Amino acid sequence: MHFPQLSLPGVAEACYTDIPPLWGLIPSYKEYSTMNEREIGEIRRRFKDDRNAIGSIRGCYVNELKHIVSQFNQPLSMLSEDERDMFLGVLRKTLSGKLGKNLLPMEFETQQVAYGEEHKLLMTVRDSALKDDSAVEELFRRIVETVELEGSYLILLIQDSYDVPYRGKDGSRQDDGGNEVYRYIMCSICPVKETKPALSYYMRENEFHNRQMNHLVSPPALGFLFPAFDERSTNLYGALFYTKDTKASQEAMWSELFRCQPPMPAQAQKETFQTIFSEALEGQGSYEVVEGVHQQLREMMEVHKESHEPEPLTLNHGEMAGVLRSCGVPAHCAEEFGRKFQEAFGEETAINPANVIQPKQVEVAAADVTVRLPAEQSDLVSTRVIDGVKYILIRAQDGVQVNGVDIAIEE
Repeated sequence: MHFPQLSLPGVAEACYTDIPPLWGLIPSYKEYSTMNEREIGEIRRRFKDDRNAIGSIRGCYVNELKHIVSQFNQPLSMLSEDERDMFLGVLRKTLSGKLGKNLLPMEFETQQVAYGEEHKLLMTVRDSALKDDSAVEELFRRIVETVELEGSYLILLIQDSYDVPYRGKDGSRQDDGGNEVYRYIMCSICPVKETKPALSYYMRENEFHNRQMNHLVSPPALGFLFPAFDERSTNLYGALFYTKDTKASQEAMWSELFRCQPPMPAQAQKETFQTIFSEALEGQGSYEVVEGVHQQLREMMEVHKESHEPEPLTLNHGEMAGVLRSCGVPAHCAEEFGRKFQEAFGEETAINPANVIQPKQVEVAAADVTVRLPAEQSDLVSTRVIDGVKYILIRAQDGVQVNGVDIAIEE
């Protein structure tokens, strides 16, 4: 994808009209909710050539030294059809992955919405339709100073207005029945990879020529949507953050853009859960108990999936402790687990089981040996002590091989 540097004449002042000007007129947000999978999918479907109202693409190229090398402002209509498809594909990927794992909701406090300069900046960028140059450049500066990415990258920024169609209780769509216009901005941060010069065959000329070094835009590593599309309406109290890497927290970027702490990364949630589970069992947990807990969580996830509920499944400390007790974990151990859960994740925090277990796989590790098998075959594994030696046993079916060679197992 190639984005020539263009300028867009005219600077529009931001219309900060969605927020009443006086603190006394701003109600506290009575109950915070987040975008669900259906709402995310509805916005993701906007990124088709005939479905969006994106006027232009603003962005900048940042080199490996964190210097903004160039900026561009290009109407989407100036791209070819293939280029538009590729660009819109980048935006779709910024709303991909698992909710709560790759897509992380965040919440602004009421005072931030009223007075916060970080919220006002995002509103200014949105309400000016990216035409306020100073606001856009300030947003770029904050991202560049705080994002944790190696190498060079592109920051891409768009604004879109969506006339939200009305949907009846039966889910039927009525395009002329809605009165909501959802105006939002989306930012995608895409690593840029340099290709090496290489000998290339050009079919049209039927000749070989040297292919020069080029810069290729990779799928987004980070991004965000503001404001949130919650209950199919504008929620100025929320935003949605995207991360491809579920191990990194991007804490500095969260702090600078949203003035809040990021949620614990999915990988850290998994490691924390494993630690407190192991500590709560006091070294006495059997394979059957541990795998029983995982299996029950898998079954809960499957039931939730079949219910087609758009909100992700989450369990708090009490519900998690209840799962442990139902699988044979002693009451005092389950209680200790609940206490450690609150300390690690927060008293009011509920986590998605998909972030802390492997839904489709069982992994048994000892010393330098690791055994992995499908979750539905977890009953093939057992543990024994034979003549004082601990063993992990895997019940063998027909067709056992060693290094690709069939072997016989004698009685």
